[in-house]
Amino acid sequence: MIKWQEVFSKDGLPWRNAMTLSEPIAVRDLLELKRFLDAVHIRFCLVKPYQENKNYPLVEARELLPSFDNDMFEYKNLPGFALVAFPRQLDYFSEIFQFDKLHPVITEGDGACCPLEHQVIEQNLQTLSSRLPRVLQEAFRQEFRYTDTALLDNYPALMPYLLNMDRAQVLAWDADRLFHLAGVFASFPSDIDSELKRFGIRIGKFVYGDSELYERNRMFVYQYLMELYGFPVVSERRTSSALFARKLHKMGERFLLRVIGQTDRTLTTYTSTGENRRYPLLEKIALVAVDADQEEALKRIGDDGFFLDKPRRVVIIRILYRQHRFDSSNVRQDRALSVAGQEVLHPLTGEALRGLNIIKDASNMFLRLNDIVRGEFTGRIIYKRTEVVENTDTDEKRLKFLYTWLTKHQRRMISYSDEFFSNVSKVVSGYLYAPENSDIFDGMRELYQEVRTRFSYIQQARRVRILEDLCQRVFKGARITYRQMMHEAVDLLNDLKFEIVNFFPALVDDVIECMEKILQNRYLRRNYLDVPEENLTKAGMEIRKNYGRLVSLLDGFKAVRKARLGPETKALKEAMPV
Repeated sequence: MIKWQEVFSKDGLPWRNAMTLSEPIAVRDLLELKRFLDAVHIRFCLVKPYQENKNYPLVEARELLPSFDNDMFEYKNLPGFALVAFPRQLDYFSEIFQFDKLHPVITEGDGACCPLEHQVIEQNLQTLSSRLPRVLQEAFRQEFRYTDTALLDNYPALMPYLLNMDRAQVLAWDADRLFHLAGVFASFPSDIDSELKRFGIRIGKFVYGDSELYERNRMFVYQYLMELYGFPVVSERRTSSALFARKLHKMGERFLLRVIGQTDRTLTTYTSTGENRRYPLLEKIALVAVDADQEEALKRIGDDGFFLDKPRRVVIIRILYRQHRFDSSNVRQDRALSVAGQEVLHPLTGEALRGLNIIKDASNMFLRLNDIVRGEFTGRIIYKRTEVVENTDTDEKRLKFLYTWLTKHQRRMISYSDEFFSNVSKVVSGYLYAPENSDIFDGMRELYQEVRTRFSYIQQARRVRILEDLCQRVFKGARITYRQMMHEAVDLLNDLKFEIVNFFPALVDDVIECMEKILQNRYLRRNYLDVPEENLTKAGMEIRKNYGRLVSLLDGFKAVRKARLGPETKALKEAMPV
C-alpha cells in the first residue's frame, strides 16, 4: 500500500517543495489510486495553500454537516479542479464526454521505449501547454520538455500547472493496466433539466405537464438531488461533477470522480468500485479547527501526532456520508444525506484516526445554541441563502442566527433524545418568551414570528416522528405489542390535536397517512375487528375500543386538512373531536 511520505520524497513531508518521487508509481487498483491522489491533492489543494496564507479560510465543522450551507464567499486564489479516473482503457470515440487525449509512451517487450517516444512526449506537451493560461505556457514547456507528462510518477510535479487549467483531468489504464494521465480539458455533461425532472417524477413531487406542481416543488427536488451528492445548489463545476458521477454510476461504470471548488475548500470524492449500491460512495476532506472545548478529542489527536497545526488545533478531516432513498412518508423526507463516519488523517502517513466526533457532537451544538441566545457567538452565517450575518451582538442578529441554527439542525433535532430536546427547548423558549424581551421583539415582529414558527414545526414534527415509529410497532427504540401501539397512538394524537391549531399542512398529511396505515393493518382487522366481540379477551376489547377512537381522531384531522382549503377557517381546534 502506498504511504503518503513515499509519494514525494524520503523526508516524509508531503507538503514540502520536493517534487521527486522516491519510488516509481505503478497503480492498477482504483482504491490504491485514490490513496495516491489523496496524498497529492491534500498536499497541493489544502495544506500548501494553508501554509502559504496566514488567513486561509478553514472550513467550519458545521459546513460538513448536512444539510449543507450555501457558499458565502469565493476565494479565487485557492485551488479548484475536477478529475475522473477509470480502471480501464479509454475508447476515445465512444466515451460520453469530451476531453483532450494524452498518450502513454509504449514500451517494447524488453522494456525499451518505442522509437516514437519523443514524438509522443512532444505531442502531450503541446496538448497540455495549449490549455494553460498564456503566461504559463513557456515556463511549462521548459520545465517538462523531456518529461513523460502522462506518467503517473510526474503527476505531483504537474499539479501547480493543472490547477491553473480549466475543466477536468482524466486518468485511465494504459495497455499494461497501469493508471496514467489520459486527458485534460474534460467537460462533464450534466443535463440538469431532464435529470431533475426525471428524479422529481420518480419520487412523486412532479407530474408530467403540471407546471404549478413543478413550480411548488422544484427547489425541494433540486436541493434534495444535489444533497444526495454532497452539495447545496452550487456552481457549475460541482453541479456537473455530481450529476456526471450519478450518470456513470447508473451506467454501471467503475470510477473515481473528485472535485474541489474555490468556495468550499473541500475535496469531494465519489467512488464506485462495482458493488451493488444505489449511489456511489461519497466523502469529503477538508481542513478544520477542532473546538477548544473538545478536550478528549484534542488530547487523543495530540498524543497520536495527528495535528497539522497544533497551536491552532487544525486537522485534516475526512467525512464519510450515507445517502438515503426519498421517503414521502417520513417527516424528515428532506434528509438525503447523513454522516456515516469521521476520520482525522495523519499529515505525514495518511493514517486514519477513527472514533472521534468532531463535526456531529450534540454537546457542541447545545453550547453554540447557548452562545447564540446570549449574544456571545462569533462567526458568520447565511440567513435564508441571501444575507451574510456576522456575530450576534444585536437581537436581530441573534434571531437570524437562531433561525438558521434551527433550520440547519432541524432533521437531527426531530430525532434526538427527549432529554437533549428538553434542554434545547428550555434555552430557546427562555429567550423567545422572556418577558424582558417582548418589547424588543415587537420591533421585529415578522422575524420573531419566523423563528417561533420554525421551532413550533420542530416540536410537532418530533411527535409525528414518534407516530411514524408506532406504525412499525416501535416505541423509544423498542418493539412493542399491538395493544401498546394502539394505546400510545391514541394518547399521542389526543395531545397533538390541541397543538395542530398552529397549522402545518405537511405534518397534518403525515399524521393522516400514519393513522390510515395503522387502521388498515391486516393483522389488527383480522384478529380484533372481524371477529365476534364475545371471542375477544380483555386486551382485545381494549384494542378494539382504541381502534374506534383512532377512527374518530382521523375524521378530526381530515376536517383540519379540509379546513385549510377554505378562507382562514374558524378556530381549527373546533374541528377536532373532544
